[in-house]
Amino acid sequence: MQKSIETANNQTWSRELEQRIRDSVGAIRYGTVTLVIQDGKVIQIDRNEKIRLK
Repeated sequence: MQKSIETANNQTWSRELEQRIRDSVGAIRYGTVTLVIQDGKVIQIDRNEKIRLK
């Protein structure tokens, strides 16, 4: 049974939140995307990009 994830404004996982996560992942070549969750709600998306020099 999958529990629904709520956003900071008490709404369930929205298309907007999903799109923001997809945009964050799509915008970096190397790095991490971290969701910060508090009280079962996504409150922040952190994107850390690493730039590789040749």
